[in-house]
Amino acid sequence: MTDLSLKDIEFIKILANSDSTILQAGINEVTRYRLDSQIGVILRQYYKENTMGTKTGWIEEFKKVGITEDEGKSAIACARRLGIDIS
Repeated sequence: MTDLSLKDIEFIKILANSDSTILQAGINEVTRYRLDSQIGVILRQYYKENTMGTKTGWIEEFKKVGITEDEGKSAIACARRLGIDIS
């Protein structure tokens, strides 16, 4: 696990607080790739830690940078609506 960059934090907060239909309309291939390959990996590991008890360290990292549990869940839901596999 690596620390979250400011861009990662911003991306997760945007996902947590945005309407996926608006994001879908404006998403480009570069953003989709980053969402799938980087943010998606983080959110998948965070999801597994929350649901399966896997010790990934993301719950603590999210808390440390001010991402609440509700924001984490909202970001996961938004990513799923954008077609990113979080399971």
